[in-house]
Order: sequence, then C-alpha cells, then structure tokens
Amino acid sequence: MDVEKVNIELQETYNRRLKSVEKRVSTSVEHLIEAKLLNLSDIELVQMKSLVSTILTFETKSLQEDVETLLAQKELVERSLEKKYAELQESKYEVFDALEEQFKAESTALSKLHQVKLQSIDLYEILSEMVESAIITALEKDEDGDIKDTIIEITKEITYQAIKEGSLNTIRVRKILSTILMAAIDVAEATPNRASSILGGTLKGMRGGLVHSIQRFKKRLANTPVEVKHILVEDYDTIIEDLNQTDTLFSQVVITQASQSSQNTRKILIDTNKEMRYDLEELVHISKEAAEVMKDKFSLFAHNAAKKADTAFKSQKAQEAKRMGKEAWGVAKVALGGAIQSAKDAMDKKEK
Repeated sequence: MDVEKVNIELQETYNRRLKSVEKRVSTSVEHLIEAKLLNLSDIELVQMKSLVSTILTFETKSLQEDVETLLAQKELVERSLEKKYAELQESKYEVFDALEEQFKAESTALSKLHQVKLQSIDLYEILSEMVESAIITALEKDEDGDIKDTIIEITKEITYQAIKEGSLNTIRVRKILSTILMAAIDVAEATPNRASSILGGTLKGMRGGLVHSIQRFKKRLANTPVEVKHILVEDYDTIIEDLNQTDTLFSQVVITQASQSSQNTRKILIDTNKEMRYDLEELVHISKEAAEVMKDKFSLFAHNAAKKADTAFKSQKAQEAKRMGKEAWGVAKVALGGAIQSAKDAMDKKEK
C-alpha cells in the first residue's frame, strides 16, 4: 500500500454528500480496494494508522475546528477570570484599609475587624508571606521571652482559615501545611536562638488548625443540602480515605520539610513530631468521627449512585468502552501468542 497515493485518492474521492459515516467510510474503503490501492490481508500498522488518520481528519474537521475555537475562548475566559479575581481581592483589601483607618483609634474594634479580614480574604495566595510576617511580628513584640504559645495561636488560626472553605483532599491540605511550615522554617533558620519555640509552636498550631477544620467539616456534613450531595458522592471514596490518614499526612509534611532543612532545624522538627504523637491521637479521633458521619449520611446515597452508574453502563458509550476493553485484551493476547510462538521457534532451532 502506497500511503501517499491512498491519501491523494481519498482526498479526491471521499464523498461527504453521503448521509451516514458508515456509508462514507465503506464506499471509500471499497473504492480503494477496487483501485488496488488497499490490500487488507497484508496491511501494515503504519499504513492502517495513516488510513484511519486521513478518514478521521475528513470526518472530524469541523468539530476539531470548533474545539480549537472553544479552547481559545476558554483561555481568554480563564485569563479574564484571573484578572477579575485579582481585582476582587484588591477591592477587598481597599475596603479593609478604609475600615482600618476609621477604627485605628479603637483597639477592640480594630482587633475584631482584623478577625473578619482573616475570614474574608483568600489566604492561599498570600499564605507564605502572611505566616512569615505574623511570626516576625510576634518576635518583635515579644516581651517575656516565650513566644511559643503566641505562635501556636497564630498558626492555628491561619491553618484553620486557609483550610476551612475548600476541599479536605490530601493534595490541597498538604500544600497548605507545607506552605505554612516552610515559611516558619525560613524565620526559624534566620533566628536560630528562637528556632525551637518557632517550630514547636508552628507544628502544634498547624495540628490544632487541622483538627478545628475537620470538626467544622463534620458539623457541616449534617447540614449539606441534597443538591450538592453528588459532589461528595463523586469524591466519596477519596474523602473517606483522606480522613482516615490525616495523621500520616501531617507527619509526612513534617518529615519532608525536615529532610530539606538544616541539621538543627531537622532535629527540632523530627523531635517535636515524635513528642506530638499523643497530640496526633486527637487528630486521628476527630478524623475518624468525620469519616463515620460521612459514611452514615452518604453511604446509601453513594450506593444508589453506584446503582445508577451500573444502569448507565448499559449506555452506548459504556458499551463502546467495554468493547474496546475486550479489543485491548485481544491485542494483548495476540501479542503474547506471537511472543510464545517466537520463543518456541527459537527453542526448536536450538534442538535441531
């Protein structure tokens, strides 16, 4: 089969006026066979790829163009969203700046305003800088020489506020904890005489914030509206699994950051993590409670969703997937058979 000739012939004779894909494809293939440009009995894989690729190009050209147009539009929308999101954040900052100016003479009101600000601003983008600034401020304002309790409260609140509104999935929580700990490590290594208090307080605060976030998640499960249950069901197994390994996740974050730090920092982090093993029992307990609440509340819903999925498996797309799975098995079987036969032939030659 001459690939170039076949492509030229298809370009000239492919009849797009025929109503069905089946008719257009069968007519083209039959024409190629009659013109002796295609021999199915000895067609090679590369030739088959070329033939299929050419026909797919003819059949999907307009759809491909639509997809490319939509992707370009999606990119524009995403850029626009990023810009508007940044403007939204900036607008929030301006409002809080104006309010701070109004309340600056009243320390009680200013303190409460700052609490609201912490709950209203998306912390993730500024998390590292905020943690670093908070710890440095605590160091500067420290009068009695013991800042550990202050840092525990700081990192507890920041951890909680950063985690609470989003998903509890492992990747997101790991990023938040790692970002907070990395910022604390930077300050600790720049202030080695206070490193133990900074890092010890940070770890305990992170644990407390994570526990608080999971407690909030557990309470909210009871009030989750029916219309968003499907979101939990779609990620049901993942959330259950993540909730049952939060202590492992916490320790992994500590050990990973310790391995990338100086010897003194590494020792403090590893030792503190070991000392906290009893504190982590509370994290394990509340995580398992949340998992149980989720199981009790959503397992039946998830089971029904699975039954619906089983029904959907009978759909055309599902049948196509099932058929392709069998075809893939067939390809593997043929390849394995060929390999076995080649091995037998080689052994027969040796014996002769």
